[in-house]
Amino acid sequence: MSLTFHWFLPTNGDSRHVVGGGHGTPATASGRDRPPTVAYLSQIARAAEDLGFVGALTPTGAWCEDAWLTTAMVSQNTERLKFLVAFRPGFVSPTLAAQMASTFQRQTGGRLLLNVVTGGESHEQRAYGDFLDKDDRYRRTGEFLEVVRQLWDGKTVDLAGEHLRVEEAKLARLPDPVPEVYFGGSSPIAGEIAAKYVDVYLTWGEPPAQVAEKIAWIRGLAAKQGRTLRFGIRLHVITRDTSAEAWAEANRLLEGFDSETVKSVQAGLARSESEGQQRMLALHGGSRDGLEIHPNLWAGIGLVRGGAGTALVGSHEEVAERIKEYAALGIEEFVLSGYPHLEEAYWFGEGVLPRLATDGVWQHPVGEQKASAAQVPFAS
Repeated sequence: MSLTFHWFLPTNGDSRHVVGGGHGTPATASGRDRPPTVAYLSQIARAAEDLGFVGALTPTGAWCEDAWLTTAMVSQNTERLKFLVAFRPGFVSPTLAAQMASTFQRQTGGRLLLNVVTGGESHEQRAYGDFLDKDDRYRRTGEFLEVVRQLWDGKTVDLAGEHLRVEEAKLARLPDPVPEVYFGGSSPIAGEIAAKYVDVYLTWGEPPAQVAEKIAWIRGLAAKQGRTLRFGIRLHVITRDTSAEAWAEANRLLEGFDSETVKSVQAGLARSESEGQQRMLALHGGSRDGLEIHPNLWAGIGLVRGGAGTALVGSHEEVAERIKEYAALGIEEFVLSGYPHLEEAYWFGEGVLPRLATDGVWQHPVGEQKASAAQVPFAS
């Protein structure tokens, strides 16, 4: 088995400091250090492609650029990299979304992956005209995926659901290949949706024991549906030649967290309806102390950033070992990021991936790394 690695396109801006925000909170001022231009995002995407990442996640929400439009443009500057496009089902009809996905596949040579985000923050959803409560949003997501899946199968769809209604819906051209659907959620209804409709269940970077519990939970629900899923994890990374260098970088980032910003972000995230977000907050409790919650697993990012709030921190060997620890639980895909995203892609790609290749758990998607003449590898 070869593990799969994805990187992240910071469409909320990038920096040598942590860009906070997300889950209903705005991006912090550091996001303006490197604006998310197509040129800069393409530079990150090309680096990720050469280093051996399979895809790149783009976020969704009011704090960042639109994922569909941005990835469509960045795709034209890359050759192989796939785009894990995060989107919210309540903002577009299922028929149109199925058609958009089909178009994206044709225009990029099949490089679309879909990250379905139901939306955990009612106040942010209402800004987009969506006034359903959380459980109803998940029920709508189920109806949405029911329609999309049937359309991709070439069926004519009639559905009169609780939240969605379509009549004689059909695609003129089917996507080839059909995009894989990624999805995360920690509530009971999220588990039901995942078990029935998705290909890859994603969890944020909780300690291994908690991740193992989630995997067992979703596997059990999927088995009842006669299905098997793959599992992925979303983490930041700070990897260096030595452990001391990596932790020095983590501490540098932590020192850059303004106390008022931490207080403001934590207050905003405290009202989150997302169970996953509340689990992230519980890992650090808003405190700067005791942030290493498992060997090489640091919860500091979550002090200023919503969503993924933990990072693997350590030497290249230590980070590789932690990845293998998660892989032993059943995690096959890793969605990673780091600040700044261009430089950190090289740290991980040149420091950790070769070690995983030597251990026989990863191989470059095209068989061997090919440095692009247009890029200069990052050097310490």
